[in-house]
Amino acid sequence: MGNGVLGRLASTLRGVAVESAWLAAHAALYPWGATAERLHPDGPYAHYRTDAMSPRARGLLVSAMDAAGTPILLLHGIGDIRPFRGVGAALRRRGFGVVHAVNYSVLTAVTGDVRTAASMFGEQVEQVCELTGADRVHVVGHSLGGLIARYYVQRRGGDERIDTLVTLGTPHRGTVAAYLMPTGLARQLRPGSQLLAELDEPAPGCRTRFVSVWTPADQIVLPQSNARLSHPDLDIEEHCLRDVGHWALPVDSRASRLVAGCLVRGHDRPSERATSQYDPLRTSPITHGHSASSELSS
Repeated sequence: MGNGVLGRLASTLRGVAVESAWLAAHAALYPWGATAERLHPDGPYAHYRTDAMSPRARGLLVSAMDAAGTPILLLHGIGDIRPFRGVGAALRRRGFGVVHAVNYSVLTAVTGDVRTAASMFGEQVEQVCELTGADRVHVVGHSLGGLIARYYVQRRGGDERIDTLVTLGTPHRGTVAAYLMPTGLARQLRPGSQLLAELDEPAPGCRTRFVSVWTPADQIVLPQSNARLSHPDLDIEEHCLRDVGHWALPVDSRASRLVAGCLVRGHDRPSERATSQYDPLRTSPITHGHSASSELSS
C-alpha cells in the first residue's frame, strides 16, 4: 500500500511539473502559436512510398492502408496550434500520411463564437478533401477545438466528412471557469448555455465515431467530469488520463499513443454501434452497451 501511495504521489507531482512547464512555455511563446500551418498533401507518405518510412510506419501502411491514407486534422484550443505540432509529428512517425493543423484564427476564438468557427472549420475540411481526394477525415480537437468540431458534426452535417473525432479536454458540458470571462464565447462555454443545449438535441443517424479523452487533473474544465461526452445518439469511446493537466494533454506521450491507436482501430470497428458502461478499473475499452471507456494512469 505504501509503495502504491508513493507511486501515485510521484505520478501526480510529475504531472504537475509537466503542466507547469508547458504552461510557462505556452505563455512565453504564445504569439508564434497563431501562425497557420500549410497543408502538404504531396509529402513523403502521400503516394505510399515506403523507402523513407520507419519500420513502425511501414507496418501501419501495409496492415491498415485505409487508416494510413485518411487525412487527420488537428484543431487547437484558443489561438494556439503549436502544441499539436508534437502530436502531428508523432502521428506521422506512426505512419499516417496527411496530418494537418487547422488554424481557425485568434479573432474567431476570442471574439467570435463556436458556430462561426464550426462553419469556418467545415470549409477547411472541404479544402483538405479536395486537395487529398479523400471522402472522409479524422479530427483531433483539444479543448475548444473539440467543441467546434463536435458542433460541425452535429449541427452542420459534418458527420458526412468526419469519420472519427477525438476530443482532448473538451468542455462538452461547459466549464464554470467561463464565468471569469465576459465575452460572448465564454457565455457559450458556461454550463447550461444555449449552444450546449443545441448539442444535447437528438442526433439520429450520426455517422461520426467519437473518442472522448478527459483528465481528473484538468484545471480549465471545471468540474472535470464535464469533459466526458455523453449523448444517447452518439457512438462514444471514453478514456481517462490521470495526472495530466489540461494544457499538457496535446503533448503527453500517452495521449499521442492513445490517439494513434484509436484512429487505427476505428477502421476495424463493426458496422453496428457498440455500447458500454464506464469501468474505472479497466485499462482498455470495454463494449457492453453504448460507449467504450478506459482509464490510463501511467
